[in-house]
Amino acid sequence: MRAEYGWADRLQEQPSGRGLVAIPLALIVVITVVDLHSPTDVHLGPFLVIAPALAASFAGARLTALIGALTVVAQVFIAVFHGGLTTTNHLAQITALILLSNLVVFFCLVRDRRGRELIRVRSVADAAQRVLLRPPPRRIGPLRVAWLYLSAEDETQIGGDLFAVARAGRTGTRVVIGDVRGKGLASIGEASVVLGAFREGAHRCTSLLELAAALEGSVSRGLEEVADTQDDPGEHFTTALLLDIPDQGPESEMINCGHPPPLLVRDREVSVLYSPSPAPPLGVCEPPGPGPGHCVDPFTLETGDTLLLYTDGVVEARSPAGVFYPLAERVASFPASSPEALLRHIHRDLLTHIGRHPADDAVLLAIERIPAQQTHGPHLTAHLKGAGRP
Repeated sequence: MRAEYGWADRLQEQPSGRGLVAIPLALIVVITVVDLHSPTDVHLGPFLVIAPALAASFAGARLTALIGALTVVAQVFIAVFHGGLTTTNHLAQITALILLSNLVVFFCLVRDRRGRELIRVRSVADAAQRVLLRPPPRRIGPLRVAWLYLSAEDETQIGGDLFAVARAGRTGTRVVIGDVRGKGLASIGEASVVLGAFREGAHRCTSLLELAAALEGSVSRGLEEVADTQDDPGEHFTTALLLDIPDQGPESEMINCGHPPPLLVRDREVSVLYSPSPAPPLGVCEPPGPGPGHCVDPFTLETGDTLLLYTDGVVEARSPAGVFYPLAERVASFPASSPEALLRHIHRDLLTHIGRHPADDAVLLAIERIPAQQTHGPHLTAHLKGAGRP
């Protein structure tokens, strides 16, 4: 599983195994010395194969091949002092050792090749992440933003979960978080349609209703081109939550299109912002005009409040006993903290709860309204679900 915060967990290179080469070398020396001092009917030479097998666990193919060659030399040395190289037993041992050492080196080459391919896949995913899904600034308008992305696939950092933050002119900030049906690389195209429509509509649309209608229209038109209908012939749609947070005043708006409701953290009290009349997910219905089909739900986001948005990969994560993760209860139990610290608490607690590799991607977005005097920096547009240290 890969976890991406508002800062990135870079690929960690494995520590060099050259310092560990002393272990197989010591084994070769010990086995050789013991065999030389053992009776002629005792043969410890076959145990020399342990040295290249052990080297393959931490070293590359070249170093493993070198250790294998040294084991063959040691076996020849033993044979010279125990009856000569022409004995059938010693010839069989040397031949078996050569074959087994070559087999170990072969599997080491296969492993190294797969490792290089994995690095290339991750590099491509990382590049796509930065081109298509750009991270937001740490602060945008009067808001402080932090995010966490958990990928169910180790090889990829992007998938069907999406979110974006954008300035709506100079008067407010608009936010979208969504979840494309399905997961992994196959859903990236559908996620890009939603993000592209939001990127354009956040600035152009005068109201949240108009923005929701624009997203619905783009998804309905774009699904035919980007959806993987051949390998996944089922229904394609995207749950989404749209927010409009003005710079002045706490009155804000949201439109829920079949997405899990956000949490509002105020003075360590957590409330769930349910929508009285949520709309269907994007792509399920025919594109509506501005207004019909969507309902705007007002809420207040006061200074010091934190809004927590998430995808269903968080609340549907199960413990080994089959219990869903109780996000609202756990958030209420955490100490008051910044958005970044809140997400760190949730991340650790969620992994402890599931106790294994997650079955679905998950995204969390924490937005805190800060005092006006703390607001600084340019108002930037940001579209994300990728890496980048804020």
